[in-house]
Amino acid sequence: EGKGKRRNPLHDFKKTGELMLIKVNKTLEVKTKLLNTTEQCAKRCSRNKGLSFTCKAFAYDRVTKRCHWLSFNSLTNGVRKKQDHAFDLYEKKDYIRNCIIGKGADYKGTVSVTRSGIQCQAWNSMIPHEH
Repeated sequence: EGKGKRRNPLHDFKKTGELMLIKVNKTLEVKTKLLNTTEQCAKRCSRNKGLSFTCKAFAYDRVTKRCHWLSFNSLTNGVRKKQDHAFDLYEKKDYIRNCIIGKGADYKGTVSVTRSGIQCQAWNSMIPHEH
């Protein structure tokens, strides 16, 4: 990254056009606010700024210019997808990725078994192997 160039916060998100997530599980959290750009929504989601939960995704209403930050994503139980022409869904890649990049220290995905079907060892465990 060059001097004076800012990284686009949308690079950390996967966009799905014309889709909104509806929470069936009422314990899942959502916060909304008027914002002019998806970049502003992404930056706030990445920093969890002003949110009482970890932001895993956001939906941007192009008509009302309203950002909906979500404590869940399309892989979360208790969530259903809804086609909606007004919305674009942006999901944090770290939470929907099914592969490990590098050493995997930042992996937040849902895969917890090896390719051969063996249960993965927890990061905070030294059993059955030391790190």
